[in-house]
Amino acid sequence: MLILSSPRFARHVTPPGHPERVERAHVFDTVAARWAQRGGAVAVPRAAKVDELVRVHDAGYLDEVARAAGRPAMLDADTFMSPESRDVALLAAGAAVQAAEHALDHREAAFALVRPPGHHAESGRAMGFCLFNNIAIAAAAMLERGVERIAIVDIDVHHGNGTQAMFYREPRVLYVSTHQFPFYPGTGAAHDVGEREGAGFTVNVPMEAGCDDGDYLLVHRAIVEPVLDAFAPQLTLVSAGFDAHEDDPLASMRMTTAGYASVVAQLRRVALHHGTLGLVTEGGYHLPTLAACLEASFVAIDGDAPLAKRESPAPSPRGTAAVERAVEALRPYWRF
Repeated sequence: MLILSSPRFARHVTPPGHPERVERAHVFDTVAARWAQRGGAVAVPRAAKVDELVRVHDAGYLDEVARAAGRPAMLDADTFMSPESRDVALLAAGAAVQAAEHALDHREAAFALVRPPGHHAESGRAMGFCLFNNIAIAAAAMLERGVERIAIVDIDVHHGNGTQAMFYREPRVLYVSTHQFPFYPGTGAAHDVGEREGAGFTVNVPMEAGCDDGDYLLVHRAIVEPVLDAFAPQLTLVSAGFDAHEDDPLASMRMTTAGYASVVAQLRRVALHHGTLGLVTEGGYHLPTLAACLEASFVAIDGDAPLAKRESPAPSPRGTAAVERAVEALRPYWRF
């Protein structure tokens, strides 16, 4: 596996007390250094180009961000820029594209450790800590390259409203999200399944607050894996948010580090059966937990490193209800 990482991600500075803080970049630097010490490959990312951004973002919005470069700015109630934020956001988007390129060119996983995150950024506005939609930019670049089937699996605790909207009518991109609901940003209902040619290619599994490892593993076995298998993506991209963890301060889920490792291992298995795998960081705001989840994910992605064995937890009624809602909405499009 290749890790894409840069100390420059610490140059995006948010106001004091903001959850998406500079220290997250220090976590990325630390886990990347440990990976390199174990003999793993680490590369420095390049900045995204404007022609890569305009495939998913409005030109007017890109101009707005460019005009704000070099000074502090507030783009929405949660999303801020410091003088170097535009350059850092371009680097994050470029790292996501590189992860996808590496996965396809070398047939091995790649993981971009980036900030700011991206999946809330819409075509025409910043939102939810996100400036550019990193994973959508990567997917669009791979469509331009000629890839015919791309899956984006969003495991962040928040729904990726921006990613969903960008591909809502696009049958070549399957968007799958498991997320706390109702919750920020308020999107991601089970009946939001795409439209026109994209109908059925948006798969939302809204989950009640309090869901734990057993619930998430059930949802992945019952919904996510069957849909991925049927779609057979040539490239699977993962919006890797770790804020459904029980220690995370921004949400109310009860996943553990071992649960995240199991989910990532499941996604790796399905992705590599059909094609290849790239991951891009999203949320995760408890710093020790973020580090632990990244390390556990590296082990899960490295097929030669066995995961710690543990008994699979039983799902709760919350998980069963999430599966039932999703199946009802998706039955016209997928076989379960």
